[in-house]
Amino acid sequence: MALMFSNDKNIETIGQLVDALKHYVGLQNEYLRLDVIEKVVRLITTLVMVAVTLLIIIIIFIYLSFAAAYAMAPSLGYPVAFLIVAAFYVLVFLLFLAFRKNWVEKPLVRFLASMLME
Repeated sequence: MALMFSNDKNIETIGQLVDALKHYVGLQNEYLRLDVIEKVVRLITTLVMVAVTLLIIIIIFIYLSFAAAYAMAPSLGYPVAFLIVAAFYVLVFLLFLAFRKNWVEKPLVRFLASMLME
């Protein structure tokens, strides 16, 4: 009789353990889902902030380019002034192409890795 009571108690304990394990796995699953959602939201927020900042910088550069071209125009003429501004942007573009790994790819990889590894 005592042996039978012991087995029933063990079965009940194992059942409770299985229930606790199921609950733990469910909580871990929920935590993982929330962690992924947080990282996606942070990534989207960062991308939007970078996009807005870049848009503002582009607008600033457009106005500065026109100002520089119009400032050079009286002494050089409009076509030469605008060509100088265009040549400056071609030079910036070529530098960007040459150093894109150091200026863009490596910092972006570091940022994404640090964000995803938290």
